[in-house]
Amino acid sequence: MITIRPYRASDRAACRQVFQRAVREGAAGFYDAAQREAWAPEVPADPDRLDKLRHQLTWVAEDDGIITGFMSMTRSGHLDMAFVLPEVMGKGHAAALHDKIVSQARGLGLARLTVHASEYSRRFLGRRGWVLDGVEVIRADNGAQWDRNLMSLDLSHTGSGAVTVG
Repeated sequence: MITIRPYRASDRAACRQVFQRAVREGAAGFYDAAQREAWAPEVPADPDRLDKLRHQLTWVAEDDGIITGFMSMTRSGHLDMAFVLPEVMGKGHAAALHDKIVSQARGLGLARLTVHASEYSRRFLGRRGWVLDGVEVIRADNGAQWDRNLMSLDLSHTGSGAVTVG
């Protein structure tokens, strides 16, 4: 059973692993190896580096005590990070996290959410009412480049944000 709960500092390593696997494995059908390496380089974790998830509104998904995904949003309504493990893609974990983020945004009185979405996320978010506002090209230091989708969700004209997952 999927449980959604607030992020804790002790979740940092597990969320980093979710991010790495989501990009390197889960996004393999959308991005080549050079693109994925630029997006999620293999660098040692730096415990002295600021844990930005602690300073955002961050929720984690758990299944049997294992962190399977997370989403974070700035207080101004920018969906910053949204990742789930490859083996749970399409199984409701991202949808449950999305519902929680949208609910929290509404609770904060936000009228609009924004995101810089990957191609895979663009499809997921589009099914949930997000609209494509533009596309920008990302150029990485290793020479890789890819499109990033600028999207938004108008909370003043959408339903509850709830999605039925079969």
